[in-house]
Parts: sequence; C-alpha cells; structure tokens
Amino acid sequence: MTGRDKRLRRGAGCVLGCFILAGCSWFGGQGKPAWIDGVSPEYPPAQYLTGVGQGDNRAVAEDQAYASLARIFKAEVSAQSKDWESYLVIEQRGQSRDERRLTLDNLTRVSTDKVLENVKIVDRWYDPRKGLHYALAGMNRPQAEAAFAERMTELDRSVQSDVEEARRTSDKLAKVRGFRRAVRNLVLRETYNADLRVIRPSGQGTAAPYRVQELTRELEEFLSSNLVLAVSVTGDQVEPVQRALTEGLLKEGLQVASRPPEGGPRTGGNGAPAAPELLIRGMVRVWPVDIRDPQFTYVRWCSDFEVVDLTTQRVVGAISKGGKEGHLSEREATAKVVRVMQQDMSSDVAKAIAAHVYGESELPAEAVRPAGCPRDGSGAKPATATH
Repeated sequence: MTGRDKRLRRGAGCVLGCFILAGCSWFGGQGKPAWIDGVSPEYPPAQYLTGVGQGDNRAVAEDQAYASLARIFKAEVSAQSKDWESYLVIEQRGQSRDERRLTLDNLTRVSTDKVLENVKIVDRWYDPRKGLHYALAGMNRPQAEAAFAERMTELDRSVQSDVEEARRTSDKLAKVRGFRRAVRNLVLRETYNADLRVIRPSGQGTAAPYRVQELTRELEEFLSSNLVLAVSVTGDQVEPVQRALTEGLLKEGLQVASRPPEGGPRTGGNGAPAAPELLIRGMVRVWPVDIRDPQFTYVRWCSDFEVVDLTTQRVVGAISKGGKEGHLSEREATAKVVRVMQQDMSSDVAKAIAAHVYGESELPAEAVRPAGCPRDGSGAKPATATH
C-alpha cells in the first residue's frame, strides 16, 4: 500500500468516526440531554413547567410526557375540590353519565384539556443502548397564565351577571336557573384557579367574587321554601313508582312535598311548609303480553308524566318511558319490571325533570310514548301484582 493510500484510509476513518460520534450524540450515548435527569438550562423552572416521558417508541414517550405534566394539575384540582364539596355532593348523588354533571372526574378532565392546550413537546432523545425514547413536554408559564386568567375573567363576568339576575327576578324558575348557572360557572372558574396556582411560581391564585358554598346555600334555601314539587302517580304499581321518583328528585337537590296538593293557596303561612309550585303527575301501566317464547313470559310497562305549573295549571313538560321484561313466570317478570321501573324513575325521569327545572335542558310539551304502549285502557289487563 502506497503512502497516499494510507493517508486516504486514515482520512476516511476519521470521517467515518466523526459520523459515528455524531450519530451517538444524536441517538443517545454521550449526547444525553440534561433534562432526562430533571435539569434543563434551556427550560428553566421559573419560565417553564416540564414533564419527562419515556417509552419503547416516540408516541408512547410523548404521551407519557404530557401525562406527567397533567398529573401535577390533577393533584391540585383534587386538593382544592373540598372547597366545592357542597356543590359536588348534589351532583354525585346516585350514578350518572350525563355530560351536564360536574363530578370531580369531569372537572379534572376540563382542567387537563385546558392545560394540554398550552403544552407542547419541546425536545426528544433516543437511547440506543436501552432502546428507549424520551420526550420533554413544556409549558411556557407566562403564556399559560395569560390564557387561564383570560378565561377566569370571562367566567367571573358570567357569574356576576347570573347572580344579579337571580337576586333581582321574581320568577321562581328564573331565580333557580340563574343561581344554578352561577354555581356551575363558579366551580369551573375555581378549577382554572387551581391550575393557575400551579402555573404561577408564587403558587398564588386569584380570589373569586363569590364562594361556591355561599351560592349553593342560597340556592338550597330558596328551593326548600319557594319551589316545592309534588308527585302524584296513578295506575299500576303506584307505591314503588312514586317512591322511586320522589327519591330521585330529592337526590337532584329538589324539594318534594309529602303529599300531592288538594287545592288552596300556593304558598305556606304561619311557619307551615310551602305548598307545591310544580306537580309531577303520571300514570303507569303494567300488563302481560303474548309473545311466542317457549321459555319466558313477558310483561310490558309504560309511563306518561307531565310537569304542571300549579299557579297557571299549564303543562310545561312531559316525558314517557316504557319497555318489557321476560322471566320464567308472569309473577317473576312483573317483579323484574317493577325493579326496572324504579331504576328508570329514580334516574332517567328524575334527572330529566331536574334538568328542566334547573334550565339545563327542556322537556317536550308532549311526550312521545314508547312503541307498544296502549293509548287507553282497552286490551291491557293488569299483570300479577307483586309485593
């Protein structure tokens, strides 16, 4: 080999070595960034909130980085939620999958979504020796603070407007709905305030003009003495259906009279409980149906309810529910129907009526009956009674 060839080979080796070293630096090796160990001069804690994630691939590492940041905020929201307990307790009585309900899980989801709007992946690294991908998620504190503060200002304006309207109006439903909106928005506002405590290096939030407990108490006191409901059920299985519906309405934070109204004034006097303002009246039918099934006997049920304003005697909403259940005997099928009816009354029907009262959704003026429910008493004999 000539001297020239030796020099070329040494040069090629140097170039190849440089590429190898550069590759090692890029994919891991000696190029391990400081943020892997929680120290990042490029993203100082006073300016950034950061989270590190790792995984077998880049997508997993990035998801873990986002999650590590989100956990910080979720912990703060959970810690602050004790101050909203008076509202959350009402919302969490019973089980519900309605999106309108502000459970703690819902609040932390709202918080997480808002937080992640202000987070991005700012750096990545791969360690070839361990076969792991790393990602660094970062949130710019001043930018995020401005975004959260703006949203809180909007909510403060909404809360103030709703409280003023609720205290000013003489319309009882409008008053309830105004307070309800105000409390709901105040809880959301305090969720953002919990996030703001994490974002600010000082750990300080911004005080709200009202407290959740105070507005909730004002709403509950008004409901207890000014907007009482009565329940009246006729037809089949009256007692279990009326009891289930009453219990469901109580779980929704509404006041229910011990007995239906029999006329007279709509307000109480001399310390007597207030007379009902709204009447929930309905009829329930339960009857066996002839379905050619060698194994099971079937029983169908149907219910029609109306919400009546007792001051004007006007129907302000209606709802119908129904279905059928099968079992080995008519008695067992009827017992199963009663259990299903009670569940529907205490959950679906009560929640729909409460949502109407609180102004979160409207009931139709006339309910659409489920298929198979009779329009009158013809052709439907009562099913075997169960007790």
